[in-house]
Amino acid sequence: MKEFKPANNIQDLQYFGEFGGVNPSISDSSTYTFLSAKTMFDTFEGNADGCYLYSRHSTPSNLYLGEALAAMEGTETANVAASGMGAITPTILQFCQAGDHVVSSRTIYGGTYAFLKNFTPRLGIETTFVDITKLDIVEAAITKDTKIIFCECVSNPLLEIADIEGLSKLAKKHGLQLLVDNTFSPLTISPVKLGADVVMHSLTKFINGSSDTMGGVTCGSQELIDTLRNVNDGASMLLGASMDSLRAASILKNMRTLHIRMKQHSSNAMYLAKKFEADGLRTVYPGLPSHPGHELFKKMMNEEYGFGGMLTIDVGSLEKANTLMELMQERNLGYLAVSLGFYKTLFSAPGSSTSSEIPEDEQAEMGLTDGLIRFSIGLDNDIERTYEMMKECMAEVGILVPVNN
Repeated sequence: MKEFKPANNIQDLQYFGEFGGVNPSISDSSTYTFLSAKTMFDTFEGNADGCYLYSRHSTPSNLYLGEALAAMEGTETANVAASGMGAITPTILQFCQAGDHVVSSRTIYGGTYAFLKNFTPRLGIETTFVDITKLDIVEAAITKDTKIIFCECVSNPLLEIADIEGLSKLAKKHGLQLLVDNTFSPLTISPVKLGADVVMHSLTKFINGSSDTMGGVTCGSQELIDTLRNVNDGASMLLGASMDSLRAASILKNMRTLHIRMKQHSSNAMYLAKKFEADGLRTVYPGLPSHPGHELFKKMMNEEYGFGGMLTIDVGSLEKANTLMELMQERNLGYLAVSLGFYKTLFSAPGSSTSSEIPEDEQAEMGLTDGLIRFSIGLDNDIERTYEMMKECMAEVGILVPVNN
């Protein structure tokens, strides 16, 4: 089988601006004119290819970005949205209705967890949260009412690795759809090539890379995207989480450097992970042989992009975690902030931030401790210097380095 090269697929797209610009023109309009009333009617019905009606439906700028993201993920097409949740929530709702059931990974982004745990039950949709790394447990959770399996390739924040091929086989065996959030591993993992049906991203993170806009995308079949956009019952269309054309154009420009950035994020994260682990810190990073999902990740990955830019360490307590993060920010080693994929390192204690929607007892059950710090490693040119400065901060905070067993 021909090797899948996602960055090549992005590079091979060619767009010209209206006057020959090397960037496509931005359609800075909320509504579009028609030469005939019939064309307007046909466009409402979805039968006028190349015509635009109203920007909540679509715009040329949004379609350019969607085409690039579909090329990256190897799907027929894609639909962009105003945020990651603006892509995830309508897609789930398009597949599920009252009485239906979802099997989801227990370690996922807190907003997605809250949506499935607290919001969808109002609509009669129930979710069973499972350890996604154990296929027998996933299969045992499937019922006659199950419609989808939902997971993240690399889970937020524990960095568990989902076996996309194994989950795909389960989904096909039971007639389900496998929906995958690939926010933590763009380019690094290509879920559709491993059997996933739908791939979603928060474009806010690595794909945009400059922490200046929000965005989301659903990548899938033409049939699915047409369904999401349907004016009568399409969840994306009717819930209205539409992306602005200016933001779409900005993200498209940043996508052109994604392959370079991911390689540097991964290289820096690998360096720090090895150093932290050698120092005796409890370090979780998919690139380390000590990671339970290391071999699985290696089997799934597009090798040239590395193991990603996310790692965690556990410093023992929330007090030490907060003190360390404040000191690292003071020394300009990064920012105490949520999100990820920025050029600077970002760090947070997920138990009290991005995963705070998950009850404390469930956090404890899944291994999300108070002392856990989640790092999105930046693009530092001199990562050796960064490490030495971080180590100095850790020494000042008095983090006890446990003895390796």
